[in-house]
Amino acid sequence: MKRQKTSRLKRLAVICIAGMITAAFTSCTGKTEDKNLIVSGKDVKKTVVMFSPMEKTAPDVENTARSAADKTIIMAEKKLGVSVEYSTYTAENYQEKTYDEVSLDRVRNHMDDLYLLNPDVIQTLGEEDLLMDLSGLENAKNLRDVVKAANVVNGKLVAIPQEVVAYGLFINKDMFDQYQLELPETPEDFLECCKVFQENGIDTPVGANRWWLETFVLAQGYADLYNGGNTEAEIEALNNGTKKYSDYMRPGFEFLQEMIDCGYIDAEKAYVSEAIEAEGPDFLAQKTPIVMAYWGAANTETAYGNPDFEMLVIGFPSSRGQMPVMPMTGFAVGADSEHAEDAMAILNEMVSDEALQVYTETNKVISPSKNIEVDCIPALKPLNDKIKENIFVLGSNAGMKMEQWGNTCQVVRMLLNGATVDECMDEFDRLQEEAIKK
Repeated sequence: MKRQKTSRLKRLAVICIAGMITAAFTSCTGKTEDKNLIVSGKDVKKTVVMFSPMEKTAPDVENTARSAADKTIIMAEKKLGVSVEYSTYTAENYQEKTYDEVSLDRVRNHMDDLYLLNPDVIQTLGEEDLLMDLSGLENAKNLRDVVKAANVVNGKLVAIPQEVVAYGLFINKDMFDQYQLELPETPEDFLECCKVFQENGIDTPVGANRWWLETFVLAQGYADLYNGGNTEAEIEALNNGTKKYSDYMRPGFEFLQEMIDCGYIDAEKAYVSEAIEAEGPDFLAQKTPIVMAYWGAANTETAYGNPDFEMLVIGFPSSRGQMPVMPMTGFAVGADSEHAEDAMAILNEMVSDEALQVYTETNKVISPSKNIEVDCIPALKPLNDKIKENIFVLGSNAGMKMEQWGNTCQVVRMLLNGATVDECMDEFDRLQEEAIKK
């Protein structure tokens, strides 16, 4: 993503996109690489080097997601006789270089074999033809259609995740019940809930950070595009310029502007705030009734997994009701990697139904395999029910010429910093024109 972030912010930005896969893999490799051999044996001769973020989000908490990923890697190593060596990203060592910037550099210079990448990086490198086509992998046939749609660039499947990340609104149900509020379905419902909370002394009903307000925009902008039965034609119109992204985005930006004007979110605080670290304490202390986060944040004590109140995770308000937002991260193999063939084999085993069943059961997330169902906690049932009904919008789609997740985030930050809605729409028009010319 073309974001100017601090080191700590990027560590959380990786979580926000990759969900618990990146909570598993949340930050790490520096100028001096920390390489930890998972399986080491005298007879092992083949080695695959994987670049990813790789540390806990909190030092004293077990990282279940990392454990889940490690289990699948160990399974692959044992089956293939290939060892996986980690090259990990340490934000402090890279200083102002973000994980995305370092990933781009390492892939372009063929420094590793297997990479965990964020969606905008997947799209960029796919367009540069620097990632292997994974569509021929045996286990790619088990992938959900949504995974393929998000990760196919120029006809090639260039990345595969170990989980499907879903974003939703984390709701303090006790506070909604206290003020006799129904859970919001539409933007109008949501604004009315915020109004009631504010009238009852909750000055800022929505806890926000600098990265995740884009989820409101994407849910409102693409509710019809992804659920109206005409998705392919609409995307083609966006790609050739006969339709404008700004027309889709305007309602969501006008909604955010109204929330800012009413004080339902603190724009100045959100502009500089880190994900979860900023809004999390007030949400857990029941001072803020609403925050936004990814599915995995409900499963782990590093975020919202153990609140002292009834919590529900629902979709974002849209014209079609509560709408989950699903960006995609994924593992990719560098096209010119030294050990590309072995890396492809390792990845194929990591995304087998056998391995993904282990990953899903350990981490309790949505599997990319259409053959595996998640046994989610009660708080996640409203969000999961929508997804099972195929009601959602994609936050990233490699089939769109203009990258979605990172660009929308950046334009939302313009709004937080004082830009008008019209100025934000002009920026979308500029980005679309630039993407079409490529």
